[in-house]
Amino acid sequence: MAAYAGSVDGTTQALLAALIGAGVAGAAVFAWALSDRLQRTPPPAEEPVVPPGIATVLSVLRSSAVVLNEDDVVVKASAPAYSLGLVKGHALVSTELAGLVEQVRRDGTIRETELLMSRPDGLSPRHVTARVAPLGSRLVLALVEDRTRERQIEAVRRDFVANVSHELKTPVGAIRLLAEAVHDAAGDPEAVQRFSGRMITESERLTRLVQQIIELSRLQADAPIDTPLPVQVDEVVKTAVDTSAIDADAARISVVSGGSSGLEVLGNAEQITAAVANLVANAIAYSGEGSTVLVSTKGLPESVEISVVDQGIGIPEDEVGRIFERFYRVDPARHRSTGGTGLGLSIVKHVAATHGGDISVWSVEGQGSTFTLTLPRRKQETDR
Repeated sequence: MAAYAGSVDGTTQALLAALIGAGVAGAAVFAWALSDRLQRTPPPAEEPVVPPGIATVLSVLRSSAVVLNEDDVVVKASAPAYSLGLVKGHALVSTELAGLVEQVRRDGTIRETELLMSRPDGLSPRHVTARVAPLGSRLVLALVEDRTRERQIEAVRRDFVANVSHELKTPVGAIRLLAEAVHDAAGDPEAVQRFSGRMITESERLTRLVQQIIELSRLQADAPIDTPLPVQVDEVVKTAVDTSAIDADAARISVVSGGSSGLEVLGNAEQITAAVANLVANAIAYSGEGSTVLVSTKGLPESVEISVVDQGIGIPEDEVGRIFERFYRVDPARHRSTGGTGLGLSIVKHVAATHGGDISVWSVEGQGSTFTLTLPRRKQETDR
């Protein structure tokens, strides 16, 4: 009996072990199948932080756009926002704009204002207009437009009007005083002749000033020349020299032209002639009696250089960078006696810009100056 009982007990144990093994194997197979199913089934899509429609609009905006969440983290920003320096990583850089965002988040009111945004490295601040609005319950949208260039243009226009007013007051006031002097000296023929001669001088100066203001305004309104025409450089130089002949003779200054002949450039003949004439007139105005002004031309493979060399007073090194500013004079007190307007070099600069050229200057104080106007050369012609 004991042997039988032991045999049964062994058989039972073996059966139980087999059942347990089968159960473990089945559980393993089930677990593997479940894992495989989970891997094949994609996870549920998360709701996008920024709605797709808004994200699409922001991607095509030319203005700087920034979307921030409730933690002031940038969740979306347009490319211009990065180039403008509004965003770095996921943070809003501008403290001024961050303050505006906080106000909108607090009361939900759309705000639009103009900000002066500071910039690193000591650069002048940017003038921007910012419009900030809530975007749903959690997001805030900021749209920023850079107005720096517009503000600079406005400042230039204000300065231009102020300078014109100041420059016009001088000859107008002088003519009035001279007219009164002529009136009071009616019985003195010599005094009348002297005062009337000065009146003619001041009126001529006034005429030149008005003409150059009109010319500069017209040039500034012109776009780069789309269809330039061939311009004979020899004719330009001849006309420019003839225009200043009377002033040169009066100052006993010789104006000599030389260099390569037969050169052609592309552009507007009237504008180029005005530019060269202003360079020649400027050289005569700042040269001493008995000196020489040279107008030379040189042909390069892609361009033509027209240089005007004088033996005048020269330009101080620290003022060379400013001589092309409107109404700027190197020596205001001295130049008023020459009747200059301070607009001639500005006109030259604009002509060069509209023609895709350049104007450069070399000068040594007390020795003279050389102004070189570089313009695109006409491809078909060759030097003779």
